[in-house]
Amino acid sequence: MLTSTSVRRTTTLLSQIPGKTRVLSRNLNIHEYQSKELMDKYGVTTQKWRLVESVDQTESQALSLKAKELVVKAQIHAGGRGLGSFKENGFKGGVKLCKTPQEAKELVGKMLGNHLVTKQTGPEGAKVGKIMLAESIDLHKELYFAILMDRASQGPVMVASPKGGVDIEKVAEETPDQIFKEVIDIKTGPTPSQTKNLAEKLGFSGKDVAIAQDQMSRLYELFLKSDATQVEINPFALTPEGKLYCVDAKINFDDNAAFRQKEIFGYRDTTQEDSREVAAAKHELNYIGMDGDIGCMVNGAGLAMATMDIIKLHQGTPANFLDVGGGANEKQVTEAFKILDGDKNVKAILVNIFGGIMKCDIIAKGILAACQQVSLRVPLVVRLAGTNVEIGKKLLQDSKLNIITADDLDDAAKKAG
Repeated sequence: MLTSTSVRRTTTLLSQIPGKTRVLSRNLNIHEYQSKELMDKYGVTTQKWRLVESVDQTESQALSLKAKELVVKAQIHAGGRGLGSFKENGFKGGVKLCKTPQEAKELVGKMLGNHLVTKQTGPEGAKVGKIMLAESIDLHKELYFAILMDRASQGPVMVASPKGGVDIEKVAEETPDQIFKEVIDIKTGPTPSQTKNLAEKLGFSGKDVAIAQDQMSRLYELFLKSDATQVEINPFALTPEGKLYCVDAKINFDDNAAFRQKEIFGYRDTTQEDSREVAAAKHELNYIGMDGDIGCMVNGAGLAMATMDIIKLHQGTPANFLDVGGGANEKQVTEAFKILDGDKNVKAILVNIFGGIMKCDIIAKGILAACQQVSLRVPLVVRLAGTNVEIGKKLLQDSKLNIITADDLDDAAKKAG
């Protein structure tokens, strides 16, 4: 299962829009307060907010907002915070309203440092290390607006719905006629007629149409200049006074743009990520954690996908996608074993390597060296194919280590299961 909640939301929504293709990828995920910081930079209208990282900061930060009512929001990379509960103390709700700085301080004390469990975090929850305080605003009308990078359209798509403030996937499923979209030419950007059409579909009229258009254009500028893959505003909301706010935002970015978006990628909060994926990234290993019990180490993305398919065919469940690449060295293999063996759900490890650029005897020596450094607690099944495969297999068999060799991929999947 991919760990990025926003990616799942994006691809689910796109799959329910006619003509859209479901494509999964992993991208940088940032906190809500960081999204607001970015929107402020591009002139998008947000309510006033402050960041709190300790209980003692709370009262002074709350006072500086000069708000009649405050909203206290736990910052984690998951949705459903308002309905969540804290693992350590049972406190209900990661989003709370209050009137005074003293009340805000009390709420922060119940949230900060604890794990918030929501429908998207799993039972372990996500640790709250930061709290956002914001002025509470009355919402007269809640709308939905998003800009998504869509492969099928070969560029951005603007998506809007008058039914905001709720689960947009449910809206797309139950009332698809309430989802409106405009495919954007990435070379020219959205035209005034496109933003006007969406604004009117959202129910804006008169001078409010131009206000909505302006916010859409500013959000598109953020999307383009930040190398975003998604900018989702829910709700895109009107107050009783007719002021338009971008109240809650989820923004994701293209990992390939990290070299030119250093400030944005500095937002990364590894405490909110799968620790296995963080460790793998440090050693340039392509790893995605899943929920099975057979750890996989493979060279090549295609071979990794095939390996997972064969495991499933033989009634097993893969614990991960791990591609060590064609030029993996001994240190990378060692770190890969540490990650796989450290997963408490893994009951066996399957190594499936094709020796093309690197010969099988060299690969076998690397596996043996890694095994001598890592005391594996689970069985290790190795399938080698390619140049010098017999030499490689003999090295493994003669090692006297607890390594099970396999003749082919079917044999390996059966032995690992």
